[in-house]
Formats: sequence, structure tokens, C-alpha cells
Amino acid sequence: MQYFSWLPSEGEHMVFVLFLSFLIGLEREERKSDGSYVFGGVRVFPLIGLIGYTLAVLSGGELLPQVLGFAVISGFLWISYWHKLSGTGGSGLASEMSGLVTYLVGVLIYHEMLWVATTLTVASVLLLELKTHLEALARRIETTDILNFAKFLLLSGVILPLLPDTPFSEYQINPFKIWLVVVAVSAVSYGSYVLQRLTKGQGGVILAAILGGAYSSTVTTVVLARRSKKEGQDHLFSGGILLASGVMYLRLIILLALFNQELMKQLAPAFLILAMVAITIGWLWSRQGDVIVLKTSDMFETKNPLEISAALLFAVLFVAMLVATHLAIKYLGQYGVYTLASVMGVTDVDPFIMGMAQADTALTPLHVAASGILVAASSNNVAKGIYAYTLSSRRAGIQSLIFLVCLAVCGLLPMFMLG
Repeated sequence: MQYFSWLPSEGEHMVFVLFLSFLIGLEREERKSDGSYVFGGVRVFPLIGLIGYTLAVLSGGELLPQVLGFAVISGFLWISYWHKLSGTGGSGLASEMSGLVTYLVGVLIYHEMLWVATTLTVASVLLLELKTHLEALARRIETTDILNFAKFLLLSGVILPLLPDTPFSEYQINPFKIWLVVVAVSAVSYGSYVLQRLTKGQGGVILAAILGGAYSSTVTTVVLARRSKKEGQDHLFSGGILLASGVMYLRLIILLALFNQELMKQLAPAFLILAMVAITIGWLWSRQGDVIVLKTSDMFETKNPLEISAALLFAVLFVAMLVATHLAIKYLGQYGVYTLASVMGVTDVDPFIMGMAQADTALTPLHVAASGILVAASSNNVAKGIYAYTLSSRRAGIQSLIFLVCLAVCGLLPMFMLG
């Protein structure tokens, strides 16, 4: 506003009101070019903005007169809308709502809420101008996608704030942190789930392996193994399985970074190397032979990770892992943790790994937790190798088993550098 320092403060405000309301009016003026009835334009909208500002000035900022002014403007806009319905049959309310926004812009500027007024104007113009693109986006979004996002908001924005952030019992069970882990794991899986839905039928097996590895490398291995039996393409599917396991290590880095920075710093270098090696070899191996790009439209029917039942099951498993880890380290020492890690690797390693990330460092030293995570990840790779060998075509199964066992062995080597 320093550019208008020669004006009184009210003059500066009026210039700003005229500028912002003119932008809204200019966008509405363009809509008249198609011959349809549109309320207002480059003259009416600035007038509405000035009415809002002037009424706020005359009332000294009192709320009631400003509310009455808003009601009067709403009445005029309702007459315009009624005219539109009776004349053209159109039912769009965008212009009328823009008029109410313009009135509020004038009031906000009087109250020195310049940032809010500018943001409201910009948002309004974008929403009005991007009508075609937004409507096309809405047609592409399925009802289930909206429901899934609502479930995520339920998990993170409704349930999470209600839980007490206090540890209970000797096992240090903290409801808030437990559910925070559930939300974080679900969010990472959900991101991959959404990308899989958006790219369904496109990108081929390699893209499916990358996205599936971020969702669940175990599920991806089973799906790719079964598909290899139908399609052949041994190199393509065994390379994709190895690539998905490489992405798993990147997923673990993200989850550890969210909940235990020290643990992440210990494991990140090794995990990055393992991920890059597995992804590079997997991709190069998948390019061997005569590669045919296969569509993945029917390949992945992954379960929505935001299902309430799935979230509750993960929470139960996570609590069970906290208790089991506590008992293992108390009665069996660090080798009890490694044994538990080996067993958990057969299924879903996320509850165990998140349990290690949340474990009490006084009971579970950092190097023991890091080693336990390495053992769990390697055990999971061996288990996936067995799944691939059992479910794939013979050659793809042998190749996948060799790759994943080698990756598991390499995944244990960093244990010797942990102190």
C-alpha cells in the first residue's frame, strides 16, 4: 500500500477494494460472451465491493449493520437468481455467490484483513475460471474414492485427536501414538493405492511393481508370481518382484523418519544402498529377452488400506508386537527380539518395525532395534522368495528365489557395523 502513500488510508483501502472486486467482475464479464444470462460484470462487482467497505466504515466496524448489508445484497442476488430460473431455466449459482464474496472482500479490507481478502479473491477467480477442468475432474472421481478419503479424515482428523497421549501399563501402551502409527502407515499405503487406481491399465508391470512395493511388497510378489504363470515373461516378472522389494526399503525409510529419527539415521544408508541395488538390478533384469508391455488392468485388486477393519487389525497387531517385544527382550534378551523378527518377516513386517521404532530405548537399545528391523526385512525377503517360487512359473520362481535370498543376505550385513 506504500505506492499510494499520498492518499489517506481510506483511499488506499478503496483502491484495493476496486482492484480485487474488478478481478472477480472481469472473470464474470467473460461469461457473457456465450449469450447466457450472467449476473453482473466489471461494473456491478466493484460496486458491491464498495458497498461492503462503505457500510463497514459508516458502522464503525459494528457487526450488526454489516450483517444486515449482507442480507440486503443476498436479497438482490436472490432476485437475480429467480430471474435466471424463470427466464433461461439455468440453475448455476456461481455469479450470485461471487457477489456475496465481493461484499465480504470490501468488509475484510476495512478490518485490515488484506491477506484474507486477497486469498478469497484469488480462490474465487480460480474456482470460477477452472469450471470446465474441475467438472471434468469430478466426473473422473468415483464415489468410492470420495468415501476412501473421508475414511482417511475419520482416522486422522476425528479419531486421532480424541485419544489420550499418555502411556499405560508396564508396556508403555500409548493410544495416541499407536493410532498415529496406524494413520502414518495407512497414509503411505493409501498414496500408493491411489496412484495404482489412477494408472490402472497403464505403465505395464514395472510401474505396477514400483507402486505395489510402496503399498505392500509381499502382496505385490504374490500377484506378480501368479501373473507370471499365465503370461510367461520370466525375466520381466522376476525383475519386477526384486524391484518391488527394493521399493520396500524406501518405504521403511519414510516410516522410520516419521517416528524415530535416530533409528532412521542408523539404517538409512544401508537401506538406500539395498534399495538402489535391488531396483537397478530388477529393472535391468526385467529388460532381458523379448519384453512385451503387458497391461495391468486386472493385475492389482488391492484392498483399500483405509478400511476401518484393516486399521483396527493393524492397531491390534502393533500392540501385540509392543507387548511381545517387551517380553522377548525382558526374558530372552536381544536374541529373543531377533527370533521374533524372523517369525514376523513371514507376514506383514510393518507392525513389528513400527514397534521397534516406538520401543523404549532403556529396554531395547538402539542397535538391537536396528538389528531387529534388518532381520525382519531379510526374513520377509526370504518369505517372498518362497512365495514366488511356489506361485510363479518354474524359471521365474527360481530367479525370484535366488534374487530375494541374495537380497536377504545382503540385508543382514549391516548388522556387523552396528554396535
